[in-house]
Amino acid sequence: MKIGIISFNSSFADAEMLDKTLRPFVEEIEKKAGCSFVEVKGDDLDQYDMVISFVKTGGTENLFKEVYKKIGAPYVILSTDNSNSLAASMEILSFLKQNGLKGEILHGNPDYIATRIKILYKVVKARKKLRGARFGIVGKPSDWLIASDVDYEGLYDKAGIELVDITIKELKHEINNKHKYENKYVNDLKGKKFDEKEIEDALYIYGALKFLTEKYNLSGLTLRCFDLLGDDIHNTGCLALSILNGEGIPAGCEGDIPALISMAILHYLTDNPVFMANPSKIDVEQNKIVFAHCTLPINMPESYELDTHFESGIGVALRGKISLGDATVFKASGDLESYFVSGCEIQRNLSQNNLCRSQIELLMNKDVNYFLRESIGNHHLIVNGDYTALVDEIFRYL
Repeated sequence: MKIGIISFNSSFADAEMLDKTLRPFVEEIEKKAGCSFVEVKGDDLDQYDMVISFVKTGGTENLFKEVYKKIGAPYVILSTDNSNSLAASMEILSFLKQNGLKGEILHGNPDYIATRIKILYKVVKARKKLRGARFGIVGKPSDWLIASDVDYEGLYDKAGIELVDITIKELKHEINNKHKYENKYVNDLKGKKFDEKEIEDALYIYGALKFLTEKYNLSGLTLRCFDLLGDDIHNTGCLALSILNGEGIPAGCEGDIPALISMAILHYLTDNPVFMANPSKIDVEQNKIVFAHCTLPINMPESYELDTHFESGIGVALRGKISLGDATVFKASGDLESYFVSGCEIQRNLSQNNLCRSQIELLMNKDVNYFLRESIGNHHLIVNGDYTALVDEIFRYL
């Protein structure tokens, strides 16, 4: 963890004695959090994923006020139970709230503080990635996504996310240019038993999307994929999106912008691959749900085989075996004003002929009636591991 610490103490305090007194407290936090704090000045703050403001004494409020804009939100304020540190920290936090800024005081024993630092580090790091993200919208959202509109300007103002429109015409042009990219996923795919021409054509779609990602400096993208089914391309984006996700580039289908943003949030928080999928079957009595889709990240399953895209019967898609156990289901609205998150247990992988190729059955922690009464669109995002607490934390600071 790359954490900077900027200290504030009163001019009346003996700085040398103060540092000597607080050093054991700080060292214990560093040990339990598994990090090292680097003392920084106001001009060096951009070098760190997270900066902690250490309010060592009272009488430091105006010192903080002079530099708070350089530190940037969300504000993490470390205080002690000595020298009016907590009182000053509370005044500082109130000042921040009056200015519409968010923060938190870390106060208590080193175990608690270290735990909060580890959580907040992930949240702050993910938030910074979001605020600098550029997501490509390749083609408009699919016609059936009637509840997935997004206000581009409003999203940028709230979360610093920029949306970049790219036409299907430009994508098709780049597909015909036959860009080739070699990596471990491409090499593995070429060794699979499947129609070689279909794989080759699907990889040209991947090459085109990868090229556009580099051309427009994109952090991720979503693709109006059904526009590729016609005679001119006659393939699907399933494999391309699977590979991009495997490379750590959030990539969704059907031009679903809220799903893409939700995918990025979950990936940035966890560093894990994220499966965008449709709810396909719900058992209210057992609180179970089946999710399925054709764009499973290539690095998410324990193993996979190749099949066609479900609806069209053409192209290349993954049928993956996903690890059983704890997982998280998540979806945010396009304006990031509401979200759903629940822990769950992946209980089994399915292989039904009437669903998209990768299929899992989940036992939900929260009531599955959410999907029938309050669902945020149809697509939801799934990641291995229970990260519900992290999702709740980041929405405190968006």
